[in-house]
Amino acid sequence: MTVTLNAPGRHNALNAAAAVAVATEEGIEGDDILRALAGFQGTGRRFDFLGNFPLAPVNGKEGSAMLVDDYGHHPTEVDATIKAARAGWPDKRIVMVFQPHRYTRTRDLYDDFANVLSQVDVLLMLDVYAAGEPPIPGADSRSLCRTIRNRGKLDPILVSDSDTVPEVLAQVLNGDDLILVQGAGNIGKIARKLAELKLQPQTKDEEHHG
Repeated sequence: MTVTLNAPGRHNALNAAAAVAVATEEGIEGDDILRALAGFQGTGRRFDFLGNFPLAPVNGKEGSAMLVDDYGHHPTEVDATIKAARAGWPDKRIVMVFQPHRYTRTRDLYDDFANVLSQVDVLLMLDVYAAGEPPIPGADSRSLCRTIRNRGKLDPILVSDSDTVPEVLAQVLNGDDLILVQGAGNIGKIARKLAELKLQPQTKDEEHHG
């Protein structure tokens, strides 16, 4: 049985294989299984494709950037998202906008986060989404950026004001990027805002009239 999926990534393929096995065991016809899987668009904020947006030419070459929103906030989930992006679009740079979720999670999985986030090509790091927790020294975004930077593979950009994400992002895009907006806090709103703006930063006049 050949299955077509709309959601990329090995983890989604494994989930689909499990679903096929269960459905077959329940006596569901193969054609019905295939139609159901082909029509499945994925769950909200799980590699949620928000658009492919044209960008200003770079070195005379027309460019564009794909925008993807993903809820994954545990290192294992983030790793799966990055691997899915690499497998599906191997020629694109992976630009991640990441918002750590909870100080306790950042503290407990600090090294795992540093390792996983070091896999992307460009990293914009927002402040930790506290979810009601008090700050924990050494488990903040600035510390995580410093640790990743010291490993020598990547120079993260700390974005303390989330309202400036469109402007900061526009400065790092090169016209052949896949943007992953990643996290479980309020970062989903930022992803929708980027899609609304079509990745183009607002001018001051537009903000005033918006």
